[in-house]
Amino acid sequence: MSFEINGKKLPAIAVGTWAWGSGMNGNGIVFGSKADPEKLRESFDTAMKSGFNLFDTAAVYGMGSAEKLLAQFSANKDIIYSEKYTPLKKYSADRVDKMYSDSVEIFSGRKPDIYWLHQPKYIEGTLAHLCEMKKEGKIGSIGVSNFDLGQLKLADKIVKEHGCKISGVQNHFSILYRASEENGVLKWCKDNGVVFFAYMVLEQGALTGKFTAKNPMPMFSRRGMAFNKSRLKKIEPLLEKMKTVGESYGISVSQVAAAYAISKGTLPIIGITKPYQAEELAKTASVRLSDDEIKLLEKTAGETGVKVKAGWE
Repeated sequence: MSFEINGKKLPAIAVGTWAWGSGMNGNGIVFGSKADPEKLRESFDTAMKSGFNLFDTAAVYGMGSAEKLLAQFSANKDIIYSEKYTPLKKYSADRVDKMYSDSVEIFSGRKPDIYWLHQPKYIEGTLAHLCEMKKEGKIGSIGVSNFDLGQLKLADKIVKEHGCKISGVQNHFSILYRASEENGVLKWCKDNGVVFFAYMVLEQGALTGKFTAKNPMPMFSRRGMAFNKSRLKKIEPLLEKMKTVGESYGISVSQVAAAYAISKGTLPIIGITKPYQAEELAKTASVRLSDDEIKLLEKTAGETGVKVKAGWE
């Protein structure tokens, strides 16, 4: 399965930059780690060399710091640029324009290929304004993120009334968290030719096999609180099944998590901070799990009883 946005063919995996930023909503608070800018540049270059030129960012990832790094690395390079407007305050066209113009300035005038309403707030006014921005050529396409089915249908109605369409939906989706499949969002996207971008496919590291109850995530980080020792212990049977499935393809546990998302008809966003993670993207993109493997992983995931919904969803 292949996807397009604005006539541009998308790679099977998007590169996420959430862990690139520092400070508020950045790598320290969310991930309990600190990214090395040089390693990030190497990771960017490695991804590009492998054909993964779709990069997803947001003004709130490190409050601009993630954007600045991506802008530096991608200067004069042909990337597909995914950017977000986050409604931090009550809606006004001026607020949308300000966040947009700040992002475009960081990227030296590069316009987003897809511009997202990051949360289902002030839907009518914001999406109407995004339609105007699209007509003016400021953005390539419109996407919505963290929307349930009712909100998505409302968004679709609004943009159609203004002569536009929804091109992408970006929601939390993983082996452990399948709300967008259960509530019909994923089917709606497939039925309407809308690309479903899956974020937190690796559950911020919980589905990589790196962390266990004996080797937990950083305690005072967002991910450390979401996946504490108790939850890490509960998902051990799932990680074992993922390891077994991965061995038959010669891939790691984290690659199985990404391959699962691709096999379900989504375009996963995978955060990378190290070159070897970028190198893994190519092999992951070519793997399609069998129906039996998918059923096994979903059954095991359900038996863990672990389903962590983020506070912003």
